[in-house]
Amino acid sequence: MRKNLWIRMAAVMTAGVLGLSGCAGDNGGSQGTETTAGTVNEQSKEETQADSGEQTGGEETQDQLAQIQQKGELVVAMEGTWSPWTYHDESDQLVGYDVEVANLIAEKLGVKAVFVEGEWDGLFAGLDAGRYDIVVNGVEITEERGEKYDFTDPYAYIRTAIVVNGDNDEIQSFEDLAGKNTANTISSTYAELAESYGATVTGVDDLNQTFELLLSGRIDATLNAELTYYDYMKAHPDRDLKIAALTEEASLVSIPLRKGAESESLRAAINDAIAELSESGELAALSEKYFGSDISRNPQEN
Repeated sequence: MRKNLWIRMAAVMTAGVLGLSGCAGDNGGSQGTETTAGTVNEQSKEETQADSGEQTGGEETQDQLAQIQQKGELVVAMEGTWSPWTYHDESDQLVGYDVEVANLIAEKLGVKAVFVEGEWDGLFAGLDAGRYDIVVNGVEITEERGEKYDFTDPYAYIRTAIVVNGDNDEIQSFEDLAGKNTANTISSTYAELAESYGATVTGVDDLNQTFELLLSGRIDATLNAELTYYDYMKAHPDRDLKIAALTEEASLVSIPLRKGAESESLRAAINDAIAELSESGELAALSEKYFGSDISRNPQEN
C-alpha cells in the first residue's frame, strides 16, 4: 500500500494540483480582508512600484526585496480560517503558527508584515497579480506548483490523514477511498489525492464546512493535515472522529513566490530567516505552542 500511495502522490503532484482557481470561486478581482500591521492600498501600491523602477515592455524590473524594504512592508496573504495555522481567536485577532512565522520573517527583513485574508484560490491570484508578496498558509510543495512558483526552504513538515466518523470501519487505507465521498477545497493537494484513489470530492470553502459535512454523514471521509485533526479535536473533544490512515512520509510546507530573477534575493533572504529561526529554536517553540509537537523538522531525519 505504501508504495502505491507514493506513486499516487507523485501522480497528484504532476497532474495539476494547482490550477489555483477552483477552490472557492474566481476571486481574481478580490482584495481580501486587510488585517493588522498596516493597510494595503492598490492604487498607492501600483504608484510605489512605478516610482521604484518597475518597468513594462520587457525591461528589467527592480529587485523585489529592494521594493519591499523601500516600502517597509511585506504583504502576506493567508486564509485566516485554518486553525492552528492561521485563524481568529476569541477577540477576533488574526493568530496562528503562520502568522507568527510571517511576523518573524518580516522582522528579519527589517520590515513589518501586512496581512491580507482571502479564500485559497484568491491568495494565489493575488500573488500572480503582484498584490501580495508571499503566501504563508501551510502551502505544500508539489511539482506542479514548482513549475509556476519559486519556493523557499521548508519551514514545516506534515503528514496527511484520512479522517472518518468514529463508527466507520470501512475506510482503513487510502485504497478504501474508492467509491467514497470526501470534501476539501477543490484545488488542494488533499482533494487531488482523494480523487486519485477514486473518491468523489465535494468542494468546500473552509475546514469547518468539511467537518460539518463529515459529522452530518453527508460525506464518508476527509483528508487533511494530521495536526489539523488533533487541533480540531482539542477544541471539540465531544466529536466522534478518528484517523483511519496516515501517509508515511511528510509533505514539505514552504512559502511560494513569483518566479523570476527579481524574486531571487527575496527568496534568499527568507531562506536565511528560516535558517536563523530554526537554529535559534524559535520555529520549534512556535510548533510546540500551536501543534503540541515540533513540525519544523523533518521526521524522517530525526
